[in-house]
Amino acid sequence: MCSFGFARSLGFALIPLATCCIVANILLFFPGGATNYVQDNHVSLFPWLFMGIGGGGIAVFLPAAVFLSMGKCASNWVTDSCAMCGSVLASLVGLAGSAYCFVVSMLGLLKGPYCFTSLGWAYPFDDDTAGSYLFDRDRWIKCIQPVNVVEWDVTLLSILVGLSVLEFIILFLQLVNGMVNAVCRPCCYKQEYSLNA
Repeated sequence: MCSFGFARSLGFALIPLATCCIVANILLFFPGGATNYVQDNHVSLFPWLFMGIGGGGIAVFLPAAVFLSMGKCASNWVTDSCAMCGSVLASLVGLAGSAYCFVVSMLGLLKGPYCFTSLGWAYPFDDDTAGSYLFDRDRWIKCIQPVNVVEWDVTLLSILVGLSVLEFIILFLQLVNGMVNAVCRPCCYKQEYSLNA
C-alpha cells in the first residue's frame, strides 16, 4: 500500500481547516461585523497575535502543500525515504503552528473579550478563575459595546480551538506515517531485492 496517497488525503483535509482558521482570526478583528473597533484600537490583544492566520493558517498550509506535492509512490527507496523525511519536517512545522493556535485561543477564551464596560474599556472577566464567565451568561452584560462581543469572541475562539485540535491530530498522523515509512520502507525494498535476487 502506498503511504503517499494517505499523505495526499491528509493534505487535502488540512486546506479547509487552515482556511477556516484564517477567516476566524480575521473575524475577531470585526466584532459583530463592525469595522470601527479595529480602527479605534478597541480590539482584544489576541487577534493581533495571529494565532489563526499564522499558526493555524500559514504554518499549516506549508505541510499541506508538501503532502499534496508528494504525488504517486516513487520508484526507489531513496526517493521514498527523502519524501517521507520532508513530510516529517513539514509536519513538525504544522504541529508547532496548530499548537500555537490552540494555546493562544485558549488563553483568549480564559481572559475574555476586551469591551466597553461601565468603567471604560477593559477586560471585565480578567479576574475570573479559569474562565468561569463562560458558564455564567448573566455576567456577559458587563460588556456594553461591541454588542454581543462575548458571544462573538467565544464562538470564534472555540472554533479556533477545535480546528487547531483537528489540525494537530492530522499532522501527528502524518508525522507517525512519515517516520514509520522513512525507517521501514528501505527495509522493505532490501527484502524485495533479496527475494528477487
